[in-house]
Amino acid sequence: MSAPPRLFDRALHRLRLDRAAPGYGAADFLKARAARDAVERLETIMRSFPLAVDLGARNGAFAAAMAESDARERIGALIETDLSARMLAGRAGMRAQADEERLPFADESLDLIVSTLALHWTNDLVGALIQIRNALKPDGLFLGAILGGSTLTELRQCLVQAESEISNGAGLRVSPFADVLDAAGLLQRAGFALPVADTDKVAVRYANALELIRDVRAMGESNVLTDRARRPLSRAVLARTAALYQERFCGPDGRIAATFEIVSLTGWAPHPDQQQPLRPGSAKMRLADALHTRERSAGEKSGG
Repeated sequence: MSAPPRLFDRALHRLRLDRAAPGYGAADFLKARAARDAVERLETIMRSFPLAVDLGARNGAFAAAMAESDARERIGALIETDLSARMLAGRAGMRAQADEERLPFADESLDLIVSTLALHWTNDLVGALIQIRNALKPDGLFLGAILGGSTLTELRQCLVQAESEISNGAGLRVSPFADVLDAAGLLQRAGFALPVADTDKVAVRYANALELIRDVRAMGESNVLTDRARRPLSRAVLARTAALYQERFCGPDGRIAATFEIVSLTGWAPHPDQQQPLRPGSAKMRLADALHTRERSAGEKSGG
């Protein structure tokens, strides 16, 4: 079987995270939001998780959110991992540098795996999800979050036009992201039971496009596509990008809007005692009866 295409330069991604680590806390608002959402989902599940792992922990946002939750007593031990050792430095607790593409955990060894805003940089997301499912005990839980397809759509549009105007061609400057429908299918392909995916669109306002780009770099989320444009953005392209952004996406307050989409994932490692979907044709009531309407055949026109 052929290996998946190498979409992302993982070594460069690690270097970008290392560079971002010292100042990450100044731009961690998306990470904190995704971590709080994961904790809120966990709060609705009335069971304990003796051994948990946070993949791509960055500055420990999930652990911090759990510390403020009534559900904190349900997690026994939490191991934080990250591709960047610098992201893990200076914190207490169990930590390990680990690549999300090559998990170091034994099969059926963990009760809970959480990963917020890290897995969208894996070259084989389905493969990473399969490793996660294998590492979970039967009926173990996975809570994830990745950046979705509409993330930075405004910046993408303005960069493409600015570079096309000035450089007679646009390079790949913003990474592609999965949408919520793709995410649900990925969980199913990875073998998770009871998969759920939903989306949270976040509109963030900035003084200008350059401030947004600085924030993206501070998050360690800048472009690491293998086929990315190799030439640096010129001052002329950056200036034109900022001007286009101001023209198209400026609000009444003079600030620009930037869209970030967080796709949340929930899945369970299969277990015989889990709820199973009904067999096709086993329903006890017709849909038309439930909706108090008349059933029509596919070729029948509705009345006036």
